[in-house]
Amino acid sequence: MNNNINEILTYHNETKHAPSRYARSLGYMDWATQPDPFRSYKGAPSLSLPMSLNNTTPPYHLIFDKEVPAAPLLIESISQFFQFSLGLAAWKQAGDNKWALRCNASSGNLQPSEAYIILPPLDKISTQCSLSHYAPKEHKLEKLCEFDSTFFDTLEKGSFLVGLSSITWREVWKYGERAFRYCSLDAGHAFRALQVSAMMLGWKVQVVSATKDSELSRIFGFDQEHRYIKEEAEYPDMLLSISPLQGQKISLDTLIQDLPKEYKGSAYILSRSHQAWEMIERIEKASFSDSVLREEVSSLPIPRLPSLESKDLVLKRRSAQMMNPKNASLSQEQFYTLLNSVKESMDGFENSANLVLFVHEVEGLEKGLYLMIRNKKHLSSLKRLLRQSFVFEEIREDFYLLEKDDFRSRAKSISCNQDIAADGAFSLGMLCEFSTQIEEYGAHRYKELYWECGAIGQQLYLEATALGIAATGIGCYLDDTFHHLLGLDSNQFQSLYHFTIGRAIVDDRLMTLAPYHHLD
Repeated sequence: MNNNINEILTYHNETKHAPSRYARSLGYMDWATQPDPFRSYKGAPSLSLPMSLNNTTPPYHLIFDKEVPAAPLLIESISQFFQFSLGLAAWKQAGDNKWALRCNASSGNLQPSEAYIILPPLDKISTQCSLSHYAPKEHKLEKLCEFDSTFFDTLEKGSFLVGLSSITWREVWKYGERAFRYCSLDAGHAFRALQVSAMMLGWKVQVVSATKDSELSRIFGFDQEHRYIKEEAEYPDMLLSISPLQGQKISLDTLIQDLPKEYKGSAYILSRSHQAWEMIERIEKASFSDSVLREEVSSLPIPRLPSLESKDLVLKRRSAQMMNPKNASLSQEQFYTLLNSVKESMDGFENSANLVLFVHEVEGLEKGLYLMIRNKKHLSSLKRLLRQSFVFEEIREDFYLLEKDDFRSRAKSISCNQDIAADGAFSLGMLCEFSTQIEEYGAHRYKELYWECGAIGQQLYLEATALGIAATGIGCYLDDTFHHLLGLDSNQFQSLYHFTIGRAIVDDRLMTLAPYHHLD
């Protein structure tokens, strides 16, 4: 086992929450050093994008139809793509305090994810190929470089690339050593948000696989270290190909060769001082590696209930702060619609995450602990590894009752004693094949496992919103307490993200403002 994999496994173990010890953090909120949630580049030319709020988009349940016609690649379609994925959804205000909400979910609403777009020559943007940073607060592109290249000549007309990256400091500020987990989850949230927004335009999104983080760092310009302060460095997550066609083969050699050595703009400072965490530096270094090609899988047809226009739905997505235990019940149709929405692969590769559910209030289902299998290859291992007293009664295909009981108090206790895990219709943990994946595919796979879970979470948010109910991700949970409940005593499977769905109690004291009212 190489040193990077050892570092990954050590980090994961050291950043587990336990009843007697949470993962190390500052222990208080240092508001004086709270990072700016909006990155911008001093000296980079900017281009305001046209607002898309008046655009007509297909109903949400229809965008998963593979026959949605592809929109042409124009500044207007680029604008819509970003606005309904990583753009602002609303502002909230309480007294003198005001904060933005975005279409993509984020741990603590700290928004570590940044996006970059690489375009062919495009009217109203550039007569050359260009690489720009997306700035969601002003809904604009900050042009970092322009260059001539034949790279796009080999791709389907209308294709472009998007890169996602993370500013770890934004999460470290609040969460300390556990922050790297949340950055990776948020990359998954952002990835799925981009996928769904692309579907509204009839575009296909695929992860450019088998890439090197060193190559992505070169492409995004992060290797130009003088443009960033060390404490606020960005690290590449993934590169996405967006195209009218699925399954393009992409080689980055020509693109890397044609990019200029120096980009325009230097990153503005986000905080006036910083707290260093050695473990964060170690996990960033260990995971800065190569992704390895995995087995591809085909998509599944997923039945959905009729719903809102897709743009309205993504703008309505919220993270519930409280659930109403007196009005928690869901119908079976709603429940299975939610589960079915996350059965298929989010990235086109084999699933690693399965769902362990605490079912509290679903009509026609016994209260209890359930298992939803997202990868049939895992079933035999889970039957062998999970508690032998579990009955594994198959309720539906790939959905099993493990134990009948009222698990509300245990769900709350495992979720750092948060009522929200007990007061909804159900909560869940995303149980991933873990050590085998990392040993087989390398240290980079650690981030990818979290991306899968974050994408599942973003999809559950949207599906809950489509059904008129509420959801929220839970990053604070007692890792091994949950594993012990299941009977797991090794790291072959690990829970990487928890989630809850129910009916929200809305805080009417907060004022809601339009997403781009500040630009009027």
